[in-house]
Amino acid sequence: MTDSEALDAYSRTVSAVARTLTPHVASVDLHRGSGSAVTFTGDGHLLTNAHVVGAHKHGTATFSDGTESDFEVIGADPLSDLAVIRASGTPDPAELGDSDGLVVGQLVVAVGSPMGLSGSVTAGVVSGLGRSLPVRQGQAARVIEDVIQTDAALNPGNSGGALADSTGRVVGINTAVAGYGLGLAIPINTTTRRIIDTLMVEGRVRRAYLGLVGIPAPLPDEVAERTGQRAGLRVIEVVGGGPAAQAGLRKGDLILTVDRDQVQNAQGIQRKLFAEVIGTNLAVTVLRNGAMVDVFAQPVELTVR
Repeated sequence: MTDSEALDAYSRTVSAVARTLTPHVASVDLHRGSGSAVTFTGDGHLLTNAHVVGAHKHGTATFSDGTESDFEVIGADPLSDLAVIRASGTPDPAELGDSDGLVVGQLVVAVGSPMGLSGSVTAGVVSGLGRSLPVRQGQAARVIEDVIQTDAALNPGNSGGALADSTGRVVGINTAVAGYGLGLAIPINTTTRRIIDTLMVEGRVRRAYLGLVGIPAPLPDEVAERTGQRAGLRVIEVVGGGPAAQAGLRKGDLILTVDRDQVQNAQGIQRKLFAEVIGTNLAVTVLRNGAMVDVFAQPVELTVR
């Protein structure tokens, strides 16, 4: 294939995605702020960022054909930076994909409303996967897991817009401009789909709290060979009086499993800390002084002020 043929193929792909996706992405106006949103259900639900809607309850969505529709905020979750809004008279939904199939170097297309310019399209590649994005709401802090890094140009107003693969499926919701030539997107995966479903039903996401801080750490060779696990989560801080402290977890413990599932980073614990484990006995296996120790912690509900 010649350079000209390759360029033509690239252009055709981007153009096809733009035609497919642009009608489903809206510019959202919240009186003192703006951003983007993408339809994902047939009854008018759109996905956007929690930081786009902020404390607002209503706004206006404008689609690329000029159609305007008032919307209400159904629910927002600042700790995943996702929000669901609902408008009337929206176009058919975009197709949600799965970010788990992405690879570095893969073509992606971003559609949004930078600077209020609705229907803007940029293209680039996946320049990194598995990034972490720290977020905070009041005193609560969390790390958004498996964030997608892209070099597709993102500017203010792109937040809440769609990041799509070459077939036009939405694999991420653009969330941040991290620096020159660097953008980040919240992935569409099993965890975020669960958050989205919860927002649609309950309007918020209840999370469990253990009260510890950890960093990834390699396992000793003999433990890795025995368990088939290469890394765990080294506890570097235990909050006094919290569930982890009451369960007997200590600074220096190396967490191997939570609820019998392997944990190799903070995200491994976060996936477990949803409403259904609040008040339950959550089994935590740690490596302490060369021995495996089981403790049982009772998570409490995370309160955000």
